[in-house]
Amino acid sequence: MGETGTGPLPRLGVARWPFYYGWVSLGMAALAMVGTLPGRTQGLGLVTEPLMRDLSIDRVLFAEINLVATLVGSLFCLGIGRLIDHLGIGRLIDHNGSRLVLTVVSFCLGAVVLATSGTRGVWPLLVLITLTRGFGQSALSVASLALVGKWFSRRLSLAMGVYALVMSIGFMGAFPAVGAAVQAGGWRSAWAGVGLALVLVLAPLCWLFVRSTPEDVGLELDGQRAPTEDAAEATGATLTEALATPAFWVFALAASVYGLVASGIGLFNESILAERAFDASTYYRTLVVTALTALLGNVAGGAFASRGSLRWLLAVAMLLLTLSLAALPHVTSQAHVMAYAVVMGLAGGFVMVVFFSFWGRGYGRAHLGRIQGAAQILTVLASAVGPLLLAQCVAWTGSYAAAFYALAVVVALLGLAAVVVPLPAGAEARAATV
Repeated sequence: MGETGTGPLPRLGVARWPFYYGWVSLGMAALAMVGTLPGRTQGLGLVTEPLMRDLSIDRVLFAEINLVATLVGSLFCLGIGRLIDHLGIGRLIDHNGSRLVLTVVSFCLGAVVLATSGTRGVWPLLVLITLTRGFGQSALSVASLALVGKWFSRRLSLAMGVYALVMSIGFMGAFPAVGAAVQAGGWRSAWAGVGLALVLVLAPLCWLFVRSTPEDVGLELDGQRAPTEDAAEATGATLTEALATPAFWVFALAASVYGLVASGIGLFNESILAERAFDASTYYRTLVVTALTALLGNVAGGAFASRGSLRWLLAVAMLLLTLSLAALPHVTSQAHVMAYAVVMGLAGGFVMVVFFSFWGRGYGRAHLGRIQGAAQILTVLASAVGPLLLAQCVAWTGSYAAAFYALAVVVALLGLAAVVVPLPAGAEARAATV
């Protein structure tokens, strides 16, 4: 395809950049994923304790608010993948669906976070957290992931490894920065700062630099001959075909259970460590350690994924997660906590690489937005259940331990399933070209 119909794109000189523009898209996608922080459980966990004290909300009620907000927010995944796949609105704006979606969603997320910083009641809090979940954890996440998949094919595993690496670096800086802001000025001022950054920084950058696909700017797909629109649309499995394969459910459920664990621990991590007699400073240190080791997991997982099997990478991730869950109720020293954080971070880094890489490798590019959107819905639903599961476990038993033991069994079974599940037709051929 030529440059006809791409609007202002020639003025950016995309085709004249000294390197493949897909890497710019990848960087913007990673930045957008970091921008989902206030809509993610781990981000909300940074303000959970001071917010509950400020609004006089008990732990179970807050977990219920989080559950409802996340369930309703997951509906924002519906339609986003379709738009990114150049249907509906995307077709009416010269195929640049990703540009519009990322810009508008980033702006809306920032506006909602700003409104949340001033909330005083439980019902407004429920509405606002629901919107942060919808715009952040759901819509912006799907758009971010799909953007990379639309630009890369032959080097998808490498691209997703780099994406995970850049994203982890971003989160590694964002988590301690927001945590420090919460400690220094309170959760309201910290949340207001996050909202302003989304509105004034991320949204304009998305508008300036995001492009949906290489075909939209007359470039080749990842160094290959750029297909015509019809050929691109015909390549790859449909959502219905993907849902009919066992591999979709094994990989999606494995990532979802990891999300369930990460969301539950992320929201109540300060309380979990307090149960083991550790203070809030230990909690903040674990965030940094987990982010650093997740970074290592991204690098190692991306390197392995470019040459090896995603099923074995997922199985190793599930093994590490099983060990960390089984060990968490028994930590008694700073060394134990740091070791737990290291293993948890590595597991998360591996899961990220698998989740980002598998859908394009397994099912092709044509309907990638829809397929990733369906997988994202499962992860969002699981993340909604995690905090409530842990809160109810504490209410019933007085400890988090029983939930961790039960989850360790489930994770181990999913690891075994990853080893034996048949891969989608064509997945091995696509992997061989990576």
